Amino acid sequence: MELSPTLQEEFDIVVRRNPGEAEFHQAVREVLESLDPVVKKRPEYVEYGIIPRICEPNRQIIFKVNWQDDKGRVHTNRGFRVQFNSALGPYKGGLRFHPSVYLGIIKFLGFEQIFKNALTGMPIGGGKGGSDFDPKGKSDHEIMRFCQAFMTELSGHIGHDIDVPAGDIGVGGREIGYMFGQYKRMTGRYESGVLTGKGLTWGGSRARTEATGYGTVFFADEMLKLSNESFEGKKVVVSGSGNVAIYALEKLNQLGATVVAMSDSGGYIVDEGGIDLAQMQELKEVRRGRISEYADANSSARFVEGGQIWDVPCDIALPCATQNELSIGGARALIKNGCTLVAEGANMPSTPDAIRAFRDGGVRFAPGKAANAGGVATSALEMQQNASRDSWSFEHTEERLQDIMVGIHERCAETAEEYGRPGDYVTGANIAGFIRVADAMMALGVI
Repeated sequence: MELSPTLQEEFDIVVRRNPGEAEFHQAVREVLESLDPVVKKRPEYVEYGIIPRICEPNRQIIFKVNWQDDKGRVHTNRGFRVQFNSALGPYKGGLRFHPSVYLGIIKFLGFEQIFKNALTGMPIGGGKGGSDFDPKGKSDHEIMRFCQAFMTELSGHIGHDIDVPAGDIGVGGREIGYMFGQYKRMTGRYESGVLTGKGLTWGGSRARTEATGYGTVFFADEMLKLSNESFEGKKVVVSGSGNVAIYALEKLNQLGATVVAMSDSGGYIVDEGGIDLAQMQELKEVRRGRISEYADANSSARFVEGGQIWDVPCDIALPCATQNELSIGGARALIKNGCTLVAEGANMPSTPDAIRAFRDGGVRFAPGKAANAGGVATSALEMQQNASRDSWSFEHTEERLQDIMVGIHERCAETAEEYGRPGDYVTGANIAGFIRVADAMMALGVI
C-alpha cells in the first residue's frame, strides 16, 4: 500500500535514522499505512509533529552484561531497554533473551507495544528490552548469574512509576525471580510493582501465565460472534508450543475447538483427534523437550520435520511463535485449504504480503497488537494488585481479562467502521491505538 506524500516523508526519515533495522521499519510502515484518513481528519497531529515524535523512542539504553559460566569462563552479552513512549503511563513491555535480539528487534517490539498497551485502555506506556543471551543449554546457576548481571545494569533505569519490564521469549517466572531478587538487593526495597510476571507467592497475579493465549482466543471468539459462529467444532492450527500456544490450546479446548497441529523450531506435529493438553504441558513446561517427542508417544500423531505448519488444513489459524513466521506462501496455503480466520498470538508473526493476501482472500485477520494484548493487560492488573497490596482470584482476574479483550475488539471494530474500513482489524487497531496516544501527547505539550 502506498503512503501519502506526508507519511512517506516521515517513513523515509525513520529509515534514514535507523539503518539496517528491517523489523522496525516494517512495524512503522504497517502503522503509517493506516493513518492517512486520520491526519486528513486531524491535521493538528501533523502540525504538532506527533508522527515523528511517536516514531522516535524517548530513550534507548544499551549496556554490556558480563557473566561467568559454571566453568568460570567470562562471557559478554549486550543488553537493551528501549523506553519508547510514556504519554499514557510508565513504560511497559517485556524482556526477550534470544540470540536474534539486536536494537532493531527491540525497537520493533517497543513500537508495537505503544499501540497494544493503548488499546487495553490501561494507563501504561510502551517499551521493550532484552539481550542476545541464549538461555538454551544453560544451567540454572548460569541463568541466575546472567539475570543478576543484567539487572545490575538495568536497575537504575526502571521503577514502578518509571518502567515496568516483564517476560517474553526466553524470560519466564524463573528469570523474573532472579532479576527481582537482584533489584531488591541493589535498591534495598521490596518494590513489587517494578516487574510483572512474578510468582504467586511473591506478588504475582493469577492468570498471568495463561493471559496472552487466553486473550488471543477471547479476541478471536468475538470476531466469530459477529457472524453468529463459535469455536465449537472448529479445527484450529496453533504455531509454536511455548507459553502463548499452550494456553491458547487450553482455552480452545474449553470452547469446543480441536487443535490439530502445533510446532517448535524443529518442525510440527499433526494430530487430527486433537492435541492432548496435559501431554504437551508435561513435554514443554516440565521436561522442556522437543515437539517430535509428542509424536513418538502418540500413534495418532505424526511429526513433520521442517516444512510449514500452515499446510495443515484448518478453519482457524493462530500464529503464536515469533515474528514473520507466516509468509505469503503460508497465507496462500491457509486460504487454499479453507481457513476463514487468523488471529496473531505472537508479535507481528505475519509478513506484510501475508496480511495483504488475507485481505484479498476474504480471511478475517486480527493483528497481534490487538489479539495478543491479553498478556500486557494482565500485567497491568498485576500492577494494580501490587499497588493495593491485594491478590485476586483466578476467576476474577480471568473475568477482567475477558472484559478487556472484548473492549479491545469493540474499539478496533468501531474505529474501522468509522474510518470506512469495516471488518479491517489492522486499520481499526492502528488508528484506535494511535489516537489514544496522540491525544495524550497533545495534552502534555511538546516535551
